Amino acid sequence: MPPTPAQQARAEAIAAEITARLAGLPFALPGTLADRMTRCGYPGCRCHAGPPQRHGPYHQWTRRKNGRTATRILTDGQLADYGPWFGNHRRLRELIAELEELSLAITEADPRWNRQPERPPRALPGKSPSGTGTKDSR
Repeated sequence: MPPTPAQQARAEAIAAEITARLAGLPFALPGTLADRMTRCGYPGCRCHAGPPQRHGPYHQWTRRKNGRTATRILTDGQLADYGPWFGNHRRLRELIAELEELSLAITEADPRWNRQPERPPRALPGKSPSGTGTKDSR
């Protein structure tokens, strides 16, 4: 079943936005970015005082790399340069997810999924498919 005109228009709008994003913003970085405040290992340090004055903020980039978690600490300059790339990646993933959701809705609405395939008639035990017995009639 082909998509409805509204579904087709939405798919084209998503594809156009993906194309525009790729053309205008060529860089995207996967993963998450978090600012962390940490404690060090020196017992007399200000980070262990009350109230604690922790070290940081440290800009921590975490992602999956070859099936494992990889973490990097970014400098303020790197955060300024690469920060927008995380947003680009997030928006591209959102658009792809929306396009996949629309595609799934179209395929799930297809009435051909509910159709049962035609099956040949089943033979009963002890009878041939023609309806005559398999044993000699006497």
